[in-house]
Amino acid sequence: MVSFLPASKPAQAARALFSALVDDAGLFPPEELDMASAVVRHRRDQSADSPVLSHRFVVPAGRLPELQRLLISSDRFAVSVITEATFASVGRVTALVAADDRLELAGVEATLLTDWRSDPAVVADALGQLPNDTTVFVEIPVRGDIEPALDLLQKQGWSAKIRCGGIRSELFPSTGQLAAAITACAARGIAFKATAGLHHAIRYRDPATGFAHHGFLNILLAVTRAVSGAGIELVADALETTDPVVLDSETTAVSPATAARARELFVSYGSCSTSDPINDLTALNLLS
Repeated sequence: MVSFLPASKPAQAARALFSALVDDAGLFPPEELDMASAVVRHRRDQSADSPVLSHRFVVPAGRLPELQRLLISSDRFAVSVITEATFASVGRVTALVAADDRLELAGVEATLLTDWRSDPAVVADALGQLPNDTTVFVEIPVRGDIEPALDLLQKQGWSAKIRCGGIRSELFPSTGQLAAAITACAARGIAFKATAGLHHAIRYRDPATGFAHHGFLNILLAVTRAVSGAGIELVADALETTDPVVLDSETTAVSPATAARARELFVSYGSCSTSDPINDLTALNLLS
């Protein structure tokens, strides 16, 4: 999806932007691997040990037993588990992972029930069962009013999960909506991960569906602008840029301090492909 660029030596700060960026979300569309294939691919990725991959395996809570049946004694999977923010669901996740030394609970990605605002303490009690060192991501309504959810996250010290696409057009936020979410997280110091639709580095339109997909490199550069104090218009501009030369030039110019702040804010994103991000960054000459 990107044009090959003339060889150039990427700056150390630029490489740091991509370190452990990509979570393994191979179970989800459009790749939608069966569990056995996803496990085999994850083992292969662990052996290859690309610096771009986080080696966190994203799995729905209901499929944890299926994953456990396929693991062997030597496996060590750091799982990021998607679960409803209910006491029963979170408790089951905690118990299953704690009882299996092949699994490490790297994070929980919680979805809020539609009526969560009527009693936010229920959410806090549910997620309060988790070990203290568990990173909690709570999905925020990027296409709606995000402020109540951000208030909850800031109070509890949780991170955000930002949905950037999906299998239907209405799941894709506009560049303005996504820029507003990134800017709000930066202003409050709320870290976030991104999910869905980020199949390539640079923004593009899928010829099969007609959906305009956000690029993960666009988001990274939008975040570098946000943490540097840029306004929402400049953040949105970074999300809309499709010129690989412009994006490559800005990426290699990022300072080490800005790169560090950007990745403290933008923790990772889930990708159904673990090879496409590496291939895109290689084509852009942004990896050593």
